[in-house]
Amino acid sequence: MTPDEDRQHHENAVSPPQSTADKFDDDHYPAYTMGRAAEMLSTTAGFLRSLDEMKLIEPQRSTGGHRRYSRYQLRLAARVRELVDQGTGLGAACRIVTLEDQLQEARAANDNAHAPGDPYPPLRGV
Repeated sequence: MTPDEDRQHHENAVSPPQSTADKFDDDHYPAYTMGRAAEMLSTTAGFLRSLDEMKLIEPQRSTGGHRRYSRYQLRLAARVRELVDQGTGLGAACRIVTLEDQLQEARAANDNAHAPGDPYPPLRGV
């Protein structure tokens, strides 16, 4: 599951409507236009479009069809940009960022499933 597929799964879960104030705290709220996102990342709109083509980030679209990016997506794009600037190919950078994101989610799920100090359950089949 790509980072954006996971976000979409999260958004499709039943949740109450957000107030305007809640949207400011939501990392997945598509608050940034392509121009603003490119400016914040010191990159081009073409770079952001390439991340969309690679399926790393899939920005939401405004009613006029313009791409809108969330803070979460911009963090992923910034990490890809950092790797590309270090000489990593775009495809490899996107894969690395996807794997890093999946690892972070797995660690968070593990931390939530196991209270500190509690013994781990026995391994099955060992």
